[in-house]
Order: sequence, then C-alpha cells, then structure tokens
Amino acid sequence: MSRNEDRLSRLREQIREVDRELIRLVGARRDLALEVGRVKEAEGLPVLDPAQEARVIRRAAELAREMGVDEELVRDIVWRIMAAARDAQEGRSRWGPPPPE
Repeated sequence: MSRNEDRLSRLREQIREVDRELIRLVGARRDLALEVGRVKEAEGLPVLDPAQEARVIRRAAELAREMGVDEELVRDIVWRIMAAARDAQEGRSRWGPPPPE
C-alpha cells in the first residue's frame, strides 16, 4: 500500500468514526425532542412553536459561525431534525414511538 493509500484509508476510518458519533448525537437530540413533545402534550401545548424554532435555528447558525462551519448547511440540518421531530409529535411519521391506538 502506498503512503497516500494508507493516508486515505486512515482518513476514511476517521470519517466513519465521526459519522457514528454524528448519528449518535442525532439520536440523542431526537430523544430529547420527543420528550419535549410528551411534556407539551401533557401541558396541552401545541406541537408547533414558530418562535422557539426560530430561536433554535438562530442559535445553531451562531454556533456554526463561531466554529467556522457553513451556516446554511447547519440551518438546513437542524431545521430537518426539528421538522422530523414535529412530524413524529403530530403522529405523521415513523420517527419516534408509534401513535396510540
């Protein structure tokens, strides 16, 4: 194996490790969002809270700027995660626990 092939292999393994951690974190965020949904339901609050969602997106964009990460990419990722959680809370997706029968 050449030096570049060895380096490429190591880099790809690092990407796999980051992917595993990223997926673990997405799952942890999903679990928290679903718990928020359960608390909202218990309190009789609506699933959709546009002002809160806007705050989350702004905070994510600010963190992206601070870390030198593409803001639009981060906005898109966080928005998609929130939309999937909202859909699950409203029983419109398979994300999260099955809806009550």
